[in-house]
Amino acid sequence: MHRFSALGPVRGSTYSRAVGTGRLEAFADGVFAIAATLLILDVTVHAQGRDLGHAVLAAWPEYAAYAVSFVTIGIMWINHHVCMRQIGTADRTFLTINLLLLMCIAFVPFPTNLIAEHFHDGGLRAAALTYGVTLTVTSVFYNAFWFYAVRGRRLIAPHADQRIVSGISRAYIPGVPIYGIATLVALVSPKASVALFGLIAFFYLVESSFFGRTPTRPSADIA
Repeated sequence: MHRFSALGPVRGSTYSRAVGTGRLEAFADGVFAIAATLLILDVTVHAQGRDLGHAVLAAWPEYAAYAVSFVTIGIMWINHHVCMRQIGTADRTFLTINLLLLMCIAFVPFPTNLIAEHFHDGGLRAAALTYGVTLTVTSVFYNAFWFYAVRGRRLIAPHADQRIVSGISRAYIPGVPIYGIATLVALVSPKASVALFGLIAFFYLVESSFFGRTPTRPSADIA
């Protein structure tokens, strides 16, 4: 028996049964790459002649915002990759959560540009709040993405090491409150809030590089 959607006929069981994750990962990688690339398009300098050197130096908020957001998106990509190494299958609910997560990630260049444009004026508070809310909501969907898959090992691959799965779970729990607190700081001091987002990105970069290593396993075990 076939069902029909706005996109054409589909089999009724397609939406409920678990499927492979190859296309999900390919689509996610594309979104991450586009989001990271869009960040640099907003870094601009408008000056001519002798004024160019001063303008290049004066644009440092744009460089800083670009660097923080690029690292943040990069860490998100690393986390997504690490999660998918533990996940063996996907169902429709998981695909939907992943889609909403990617929607948030693709939105990051917008608040990044707001911070760069308004770092020196009264609009920074609104820009920092927008940036913070974006990252907090993204963290919420990251938790939903992971904990939906891990609950009862619903979508976890048979080869997945439970120690690694538990470690990922513990690492994700603080994400929402950390970003939430940094966002609320913007109500008191927008620049302090922006600085906190930079520190958070730096912390996760260091943590991922030096403390997030797991024992290597044969490629056949992690494919």
